[in-house]
Amino acid sequence: MTNAVLFQNANLLDPQRAELLEDHHILVEDGVVREVSDKPIHSPSARAIDVRGKTVMPGLIDLHVHVIAVELNLARQVHMPNVLVTLRSVPILRGMLRRGFTTVRDAGGAGFAFKQAVDSGLAQGPRLFVSGRALSQTGGHGDMRARSDYMGNGDGVCATCVRVGALARVADGVDAVRKAVREELQMGADQIKIMASGGVASPTDPVGAFGYSEDEIRAIVAEAQGRDTYVMAHAYTAAAIARAVRCGVRTIEHGNLVDAPTATLMAQLGAYVVPTLVTYDALATEGESLGLPAESVAKVASVREAGLRSLEIYKAAGVKMGYGSDLLGESQRLQSDEFRLRAEVLSPAEAIASATTVGAEILGMSDRLGRLVPGALADLLVVDGNPLRDIGCLLGQGERIPLVMKEGVVQFDELATLH
Repeated sequence: MTNAVLFQNANLLDPQRAELLEDHHILVEDGVVREVSDKPIHSPSARAIDVRGKTVMPGLIDLHVHVIAVELNLARQVHMPNVLVTLRSVPILRGMLRRGFTTVRDAGGAGFAFKQAVDSGLAQGPRLFVSGRALSQTGGHGDMRARSDYMGNGDGVCATCVRVGALARVADGVDAVRKAVREELQMGADQIKIMASGGVASPTDPVGAFGYSEDEIRAIVAEAQGRDTYVMAHAYTAAAIARAVRCGVRTIEHGNLVDAPTATLMAQLGAYVVPTLVTYDALATEGESLGLPAESVAKVASVREAGLRSLEIYKAAGVKMGYGSDLLGESQRLQSDEFRLRAEVLSPAEAIASATTVGAEILGMSDRLGRLVPGALADLLVVDGNPLRDIGCLLGQGERIPLVMKEGVVQFDELATLH
């Protein structure tokens, strides 16, 4: 007995084309797209949904989220009970899916148990690619200790790395980082996240500081490649980005302070970037009121102003850009606003490609995600409007996305309430 849905009379958005394909029909069976045609499809057993006048497009992919970032002040949540952090993450997951993000890559914090919870139906949320705990050197972007705290790092292992509320762990030296990578992979990480420069939310590292040494980065990359996966690196400055990609890092996260020669190097080496512009808007406008420490608020301006310029640099160099949001705590509701910011530099088609085809490519899922073609997983959105003309119909909390399907299962359906 097949589980089939037939979408009729759709305006189909293929991210590889900058136009809608009118009057198309999409048959979904057993979790995959079975057929796509501009001619009527006959399937007596399928539930038929007429979506005339609406856009049908692939589910969105956010490559930089933190589903366990339940507080904007990350240092505060490290000491929360594990159960409280976990339960507070459940509505965050659901909110992402409701906004049309059917796949997300967690950039530090969420482990295999979160994937199990979603896959089993215990929690409603997007498909997860998890990094486990991100790796940081002592005093780096993942070391959330105050300057007065000398506890927990004497042996190079973060005392809080077993806590659900910790997004990162601390490891120093080639042997220690090799072991840390092996542990995260053994615990179910899909890819490895490292800190290759300083950051905004961490208390003691300047944005321009280097993260790991080159020997450490190469060791981490080698361990990841040995398990047929890759390394994603938090990095802001051109110098930090260049040394990371030279050491084999595959995706640069944020990358605000890039320059043209570094972007050219990335393109030559086949590295990707995942900009996260919306998080700096959120930190600048809401950070202080939501508990972001003053030293972190002061660091936001330097990277925020460079964000839009970085998109121009990456585009000119031919670096492929994935979609990322990197929001924390209460600001997670702004996830889709990344589209609004990117639209100041990129076309709607380019912004949508970053959250579909480019995201699928980075995840190694080009044949399964990012497009609605036969054989692809049936991650599908029905949108009230044309995102190629008005990216605004993808913003907010899914108000203009009345139907969300993930792997052939309708997760939200408000079509009947539309007038």
